[in-house]
Amino acid sequence: MRFDPPPRKPAPESVVPMINVVFLLLIFFLMAAQITPPAPFEVEPPEAEVEDAAETGLVLHLAAAGTLGFRDAVGEDAALAALSAERTALCGACDGDETPPVVLRADAGAPAAAVAALLSKLGAEGVGDVSLITVRP
Repeated sequence: MRFDPPPRKPAPESVVPMINVVFLLLIFFLMAAQITPPAPFEVEPPEAEVEDAAETGLVLHLAAAGTLGFRDAVGEDAALAALSAERTALCGACDGDETPPVVLRADAGAPAAAVAALLSKLGAEGVGDVSLITVRP
């Protein structure tokens, strides 16, 4: 009598190719990701506020080319002189804490070096508090 051999069990599917694909994807994402170093400390950036109250101060205008203007005075020397005269006229004999606020309305294309130089000149003139006008994106 002849017996048929017992049927063979199908070979289990190998998971090695799937593991290879997973590791290749992991390596790809690790290499493609931009890893940034941690910040040395937490910083809360300033937020732009939509208010018209800032416009009530003494408004300096800084153009993209670096030209400074205050009311009718155009040019750095003329604008700073007009600002100083206006502050003196508004303040009179008041303390330094009661001086009217100075608002800087700088063009988005104005170089940062021009803004920094202007702030140092305003500090030399005795302006301690300058508000920068921003817009919400």
